[in-house]
Amino acid sequence: MKIGYCFFFSFLFIISTSAQVIKGQVKNTVSEPLAGVSITLKNTFIGTISDKDGMFQLNVSGITSPILAFNSAGFETIEKVISDPAETEISVVLNKSISSLKEVTVTASRKPEVVDRTPASVQVINVRELQAQATISSSLSSILGYAVPSLGLGSNGTSNTGQTLRGRTPLILIDGIPQSTPLRNGARDMRTIDPSVIQRVEVIKGATAIYGNGADGGIINYITLQPNTVKKFSATTSIAKTGMAIHANETGGFRLNQQINGMTGKFDYALSGIYEKTGVYKDANGIVITPVNSYGETGLINLFSKFGYTLNDKNRIEVMYNYFSSKQNSQYIEQAGQHNINPTIGVKGEVKAIDEGTRYNHNAYVKYLAKGLLLNSSLEASAYMQSFYTVYGYSIYFIPAMQSTIHSEKKGLRLQLNTPWKLGKHIENEFLYGIDYLNDKTWQDLTDGRIWVPKMHLENPALFAQLSSTIKKYWVFKAGYRLDQASLSIPSFQQVKTSQSQGGKLINGGDLSFSASTFNTGLRFTKWEVFKPFVSFTQGFSMVDIGLYVRSAREDDIAKMQLQPIVVNNYEVGFSSSFRKVSLTASAYASTSKIGSTIVEENGFYLQQRAPERILGAEASLEVAAVKNFVIGTGVSYMEGKADINKNGSYNDVEDVYLTGRRIIPLKITSHIRFLPNSRTFVNLEWIYSGDRKRFQPQANGKYKFGEGPVSAYGIVNLNGGYNLTEKIRFFGGVENLLNKDYYNTTSQWYATDAYYIKSNGARYQVGVSYKW
Repeated sequence: MKIGYCFFFSFLFIISTSAQVIKGQVKNTVSEPLAGVSITLKNTFIGTISDKDGMFQLNVSGITSPILAFNSAGFETIEKVISDPAETEISVVLNKSISSLKEVTVTASRKPEVVDRTPASVQVINVRELQAQATISSSLSSILGYAVPSLGLGSNGTSNTGQTLRGRTPLILIDGIPQSTPLRNGARDMRTIDPSVIQRVEVIKGATAIYGNGADGGIINYITLQPNTVKKFSATTSIAKTGMAIHANETGGFRLNQQINGMTGKFDYALSGIYEKTGVYKDANGIVITPVNSYGETGLINLFSKFGYTLNDKNRIEVMYNYFSSKQNSQYIEQAGQHNINPTIGVKGEVKAIDEGTRYNHNAYVKYLAKGLLLNSSLEASAYMQSFYTVYGYSIYFIPAMQSTIHSEKKGLRLQLNTPWKLGKHIENEFLYGIDYLNDKTWQDLTDGRIWVPKMHLENPALFAQLSSTIKKYWVFKAGYRLDQASLSIPSFQQVKTSQSQGGKLINGGDLSFSASTFNTGLRFTKWEVFKPFVSFTQGFSMVDIGLYVRSAREDDIAKMQLQPIVVNNYEVGFSSSFRKVSLTASAYASTSKIGSTIVEENGFYLQQRAPERILGAEASLEVAAVKNFVIGTGVSYMEGKADINKNGSYNDVEDVYLTGRRIIPLKITSHIRFLPNSRTFVNLEWIYSGDRKRFQPQANGKYKFGEGPVSAYGIVNLNGGYNLTEKIRFFGGVENLLNKDYYNTTSQWYATDAYYIKSNGARYQVGVSYKW
C-alpha cells in the first residue's frame, strides 16, 4: 500500500498599526539575573532567550494583550499578560523548581502542556539533569535507569533487554521518530543518540497509543537541542578523560564535544559533533568484562544538525538530521563462565568476529508548523525517516558460530491539527486530530549471509483524535481515540541451524492484516498546589516480537501462526503535590491484557505465552529542599505481574505463573543528596538500590529457564559535580559505582545463561572541562 498526502494551507497576516517592543529582565528569587531563559509570545513562533544579564526584548506589535511565557530548566514556568499597551518594560522573577512538575511536555498529548496539568504519570528530565547524569555515564540506558523509578536498570552494555517500563516495553522516540523495532526487538533502541544533543527526555508511563504501535509500557521521547536565538553565533567546546578509577591499566578513554548554534534574521541553527573512545571495561576486581555487548574499546560518533526558518510569526519550517554510530574494536574475546558460579569474562585471544556495535542510526525529519489558521487552529505536518543497522557479538549459538545483525528502515508521515474553542464561559477546549503513516522494513541476518529473520514489511496508517477540556479553570479532562490499520508481509525463508534447533525447515511466507482501536481518558483536579489528583484509563497496542517468534516457530506456515495485536489496558490513580520546598508525586496502576506478550522458551522453541496478563504496581518520588543549599530526593517503585494460564479470571490458581525477569523488575529505590553552595557549584551523591526477586524454581538439571534466574539485591553509589570557574569555563566530573562494588546487575542474574552471567563495571570516572566562546 502506498499513501501520499497533499497539504493545502491558508493563513492571514496581521497588519501592525503600531510598534510595541517589550523589554525586561529575568531574575531568580534572590535577584540574581537568569541567563538562557526562553521567552515566547504565546500562539506565535516569536521568541528569544535572556542574555547573561537576564535581559531580553521582544517585538509584540499588533498583538492585543500579548501573553509571554517564561521557561527555564530547574525553574517554574510562568506566563505574564501585557494588558496595557503602554507597558514596555517588565521585570520577571522565576521560582526554583525542585521537581519536573512545572516542566512542559509535548509527548503526552502531542502538544505543549505543563506536567502537573496532565491526567497521567509524566516525568521530564531536563537538560541540566541530563548534563549532570552524563558526567556519570554517557549511556542513555544507564542515565534513564538511574533517573526513572519504574524503568529497569541498564544492563551495563549495549543491550537494553529487560529494561522495561512498568513491566512492559516502552516505545523509544527521537523527536517523535520511532527508534524501537517491534517487528524484531533487538533491544538496542535506547542508546541511539548521544545525551549531549538532547534538550530533555519526556517519559510517559503506562500504555498509550498516541504515537502508535509498540508503546504498551509507555513512551520515552528524546527531544533534541533547540538553537540559541540570542546570538548570531555561539559555541561550546568540551573535552573529558574517562577510565577505571582502580585497576586503570588499558581502561583510559576520552570524549570530545563541539556545539555551535545561533540565529541570524529568520534563520536559526544548532550543530553538534561528538567523538568518544572508551578503554577496556573491568569489574571491581580488575577482571576484564567480556567484550560481547560491552561499551569497552568502542568508538562513538554523533553528528547532529537542526535548522529552522521562521517565515513570519505564524509559520515555521524545521529540518533535523542526526547520525549515531558505535563500533567496537577489541583485542579481547569472550571466556564463558557458569551461571550462579563464576562470571563470563574477557581474555586476550584470536578475534574471529567483525567489530560489533550499531554501525549507523540515521534520523531525519522535515517539519512545517503553522498557527492562526481557520478557527485559530494550529498545524504540524512532518515527514521522517530512520535507517538503523547493528551488529551483535560472535556466538556459538549458531552452527557454525557467527554474528547476527538487525536492519530497520522506517519512513513516516504525520499530519495533525489542533483547534481551540470555548463552550460557554467556563469550558475551554482543544481538539487535536490527524493522520499518521508508518512504513517499516525490518530483518535479521547473519554476517555470513544466512537469513535468520526475513525482510518483514509493515504498513500502518492510522487516524486519531484527542479532546482536552479545562472546566471551570481547575478540572482538566481528556479523551482520545486512535484507529490503526496494518498489513504485514513476511516472505518465505529457511530456519537457521542453532545449538537448540536443527534448522533447515522451510517457513512459507504470507500476508497478515490487523486493526486496533484504542481509547484513553483522564481527569485531573488542579486547584490546589498541595494536592492535584488524577485518574486515568489508557490503552496501547503492540505486536509480539514477530521476528523472534518466526525464526524458531514450530509452525511451517505464516498463516498457521496466531499472531495478533496485543491491546494493553492501563488503569491508574495518582496525585502530585508542591508545598513550599517539598514536591511529591505518587501513583498506583494496574496493567492488563487479554493476550500475553511474553515470549517463553520450550525445548529450543520460542513460544508466545498467550494467557491473559496482569501487572500491579505503585511508584512515588519525593524532593525536599528544607535545608539551605541542599536538596534531598528519593524515588521508589514496586511491581509484580502474573499470567492467568487457565484463563479463568483469577491470578491466584496453582497453574498461574509469575512473569519472568525479562518483564518485571525488582523493588527499586533511587535516592540523592544535591549540594548547591552557590550559583557556580553543585555536588550530587546518589544511591541506587535493586531488590530481590526469586519467584522461580530450577529445572530437574538444576538450571533455570531463560528469564527465571533468581535475582539478589545490590546497591551502588554514584557521585557527580560541576564548578563554573568563569562565565565561559566549567569543570565537571563524575564517578559511577563510587565504592567499587563487586556485583552482578539484574539482567545478568535473571537471564540464567552462562554467556550473560557478567559482572558490572567497578568504579569508573569522567573528568572534563568545557569552554563557551
